[in-house]
Amino acid sequence: MAIKCSKCKKKAVTFIRYNGTYLCREHFINYVESRVKREIRRQRAGRRIKKIAVALSGGKDSSVTLYLIKKILHAEVHAITVNEGIKGYRDKTIEKAKSLCKELDVPIHVISFKEEYGFDLDDINGLDKEKGVCTYCGILRRSCLNRKAKELEADFLATGHNLDDFSQSILMNFVNADFEKLARLSPHRRIIQGLVPRIAPLRTIPEKETTLYAILQEIDVSFEECPHALSSRGKFREFIYNLEDTFPGTRHRILQSYERIKPYLLDIYHKHPLNKCISCGEPASGEICMACSLVNRAKNLLKNRLC
Repeated sequence: MAIKCSKCKKKAVTFIRYNGTYLCREHFINYVESRVKREIRRQRAGRRIKKIAVALSGGKDSSVTLYLIKKILHAEVHAITVNEGIKGYRDKTIEKAKSLCKELDVPIHVISFKEEYGFDLDDINGLDKEKGVCTYCGILRRSCLNRKAKELEADFLATGHNLDDFSQSILMNFVNADFEKLARLSPHRRIIQGLVPRIAPLRTIPEKETTLYAILQEIDVSFEECPHALSSRGKFREFIYNLEDTFPGTRHRILQSYERIKPYLLDIYHKHPLNKCISCGEPASGEICMACSLVNRAKNLLKNRLC
């Protein structure tokens, strides 16, 4: 016998363990969209959104973010896609991103590491044992997104980070005692000159719900995982999944705990304005920003390899 939706007599498509409800297709879609609307309203903190940029990789989370923002907001929407240069992976996801933007009538702006920095991520993979390729990818990608969002004069930059991503990041940074990085997690409620404030519409949506939403709405997305994905994050993902399985709602409580301490972290770590990088003009805590520092480091490593 088919299980019925907790809100109507239609067939349920999912069971939400952390609140004990069965939902049909219609009520599940409404459930996701109502929380995303609430998050966008909370995160923009009264600031008007005339133009918004969405960081679009072509994966399920960023694609669902773009789809929902286009559906919910009455604003000019742009997609920004970063091509890090990961052969056999990024080229496939970029095609998915372009296809979705065409379907939604959203302009897409593709930025490549090769054009911006002179090298692909694959070029430096394995060269820097101390930093690791994921450090380069994260910092350089964020720099590309911020610069393009500023060029577009976007009011906000939206990312596709979901509840699983946030709970993992919070726990990882807490275990590593990296409270400064904890303070920098989006959404950005304080305006910092030179940085386009970020919002994360899927922040309270678990990954499985994002996936189901994409399937039910027939959004064509890539489910491939980056071949350079950090193994350390995988350990935290497994740990949190096990906790969630035993104690439903764990991920939400991790996020709620973080929200309570974030104002204190901001008071400690973000009191002073940032400098301008002497190399590129982007915000920096010192004389040179992390992106330029890594680019210089990578170019030296590549030069030494050729010698």
